[in-house]
Amino acid sequence: MISNLSISNYALIRELNIEPHSGLNMITGETGAGKSIMLGAVGLLLGKRADVKALLDQETKCVVEAEFSIGELGLQDLFEENDLDYDDHTIIRREISPKGKSRAFVNDVPVTLDVLKVLGLKLIDIHSQNESLQLSKKEVKLEVIDDFAQSKKQLKTYQTCFVQYNKTFKKLEELLSRSKSAQEDEEYKSYLLDELVKAELQATEQEDLEEELGLLSNAEEIKLQLVQITNEFDVQDFSLNDRLRNAVNTLRKLAKFSHELEKLGERLDSATTEIADVVSELSTVQEGVEHNPERMMQVQQRLDLIFQLQQKHHVNTVQGLLDIQSKMEEEASNRLDLVEEIALAKAALESDKKKLIQEAEGLSEIRRQHIDQFCNQLTAMLKELGMPDGFVEVAYKRVDPWKMGIDEVEFLFTANKGIKPEPLGDVASGGEFSRVMFCVKYILATKTSMPTVIFDEIDTGVSGEIAIKLAMMMKKMAVKHQLIAISHLPQVAAKGDQHYFVYKDNQSDKTQSAIRKLDAKSRLEEIAKMIGGDNPSEVAISNAKELIGEN
Repeated sequence: MISNLSISNYALIRELNIEPHSGLNMITGETGAGKSIMLGAVGLLLGKRADVKALLDQETKCVVEAEFSIGELGLQDLFEENDLDYDDHTIIRREISPKGKSRAFVNDVPVTLDVLKVLGLKLIDIHSQNESLQLSKKEVKLEVIDDFAQSKKQLKTYQTCFVQYNKTFKKLEELLSRSKSAQEDEEYKSYLLDELVKAELQATEQEDLEEELGLLSNAEEIKLQLVQITNEFDVQDFSLNDRLRNAVNTLRKLAKFSHELEKLGERLDSATTEIADVVSELSTVQEGVEHNPERMMQVQQRLDLIFQLQQKHHVNTVQGLLDIQSKMEEEASNRLDLVEEIALAKAALESDKKKLIQEAEGLSEIRRQHIDQFCNQLTAMLKELGMPDGFVEVAYKRVDPWKMGIDEVEFLFTANKGIKPEPLGDVASGGEFSRVMFCVKYILATKTSMPTVIFDEIDTGVSGEIAIKLAMMMKKMAVKHQLIAISHLPQVAAKGDQHYFVYKDNQSDKTQSAIRKLDAKSRLEEIAKMIGGDNPSEVAISNAKELIGEN
């Protein structure tokens, strides 16, 4: 319920602050004094669009703030879903700056208007003739039935199954899509993989083959040069090797005269041995080098194959080809795994669907068991409120599973005897619709916790005994629920637990709306004025006392 409401700088309201009673609050006042303006300000807390033209003072921001006691509404999950800090005493604030910028806060945490709309609907229910727009939503119609049937727990269980079913369904769709894509190019990918496997590539073979091709292509030149080198070092008369060995022998003879010459001789001896080994190996290489056209063709063909594969797969190295081969082998393995995943997902979907339908059938059964009782109570109440031929029925239709179950319902109504009931929103007048919805709320008030209900001139079109019955029903509802009613009938206004009077204040240079809580004396005066005008007679005062219940 609303424990405090403050409005500043909105339309004709400079500053307004009220602390509504937990029961039935009545708001009366002269036409145009600002009763509807208050509803407009409250609408901002429900996420409605703001207009900078609504600012009374165009240089100052507008602020609408309300504190709610929500401990009994079970909104903890809603707060968690929207990353809001939950508090049994929650404060919602809406600000509109002179430049038109709008900001909204829940417990001082900034929120979007979408979040405000979702939360606002759980906290305030404004009942007016425009409510047909809300009841036109198919989920709202089922929510009414669930509130009456006390099946919200079953609905929540079903919705958990529905979320899981959709999750599994989407996973299967994704797997089937992947499978379809895989099948479309599987043959080509298999061909590419087979081609790479048959190539039997080795990581360093391209460099080795290119080196071998270089040797084969220049075999004669290489062989000639190597022969010349080995001849100079080892074959010719007085070859370089012979000269080096003679120099080593000479240094050995001189070593006895100088320690330095001894060291140099040792170094030259070591170098001579190394040179001899190198020349020997060069000779071996030279003997192995030969012009081999057949081998050269084989090497060239192998290199051509590697190059073609590199071009096809857009890489520059054999290692790149090997990486692609490894990836393709993994994909081939995954395609086999995908078949198994699809089979498991299909089985899971079948299991989820079975559970979903089971929960949906149980929920539907509870709803259908209570529909006739709901219609009977609603029709009986309409007769009490001056619609003797009023009749309501609920048309039921089974549909494919959706977020609210396997049901859809339509509220059918007729106000006249012998006339076939039609959809409520299509055939009910504003006054008829308003009374039907009041009766719905009255019935549900005994079944569930409700947000603060605001009745915007619900008594339009009624008078006399019907108005008194309407007021008594409100009084009964207000035992467990907070109600705020804007009324123009003394029979209704007299039943409030708390009475506020809205009036125009013309003391400043600009007309403003103001509101004050009436005490017992001023309340009696207001009811009397509603009966007999600005100067009520003793009869009017007496009638006012009777309506209020004074002796």
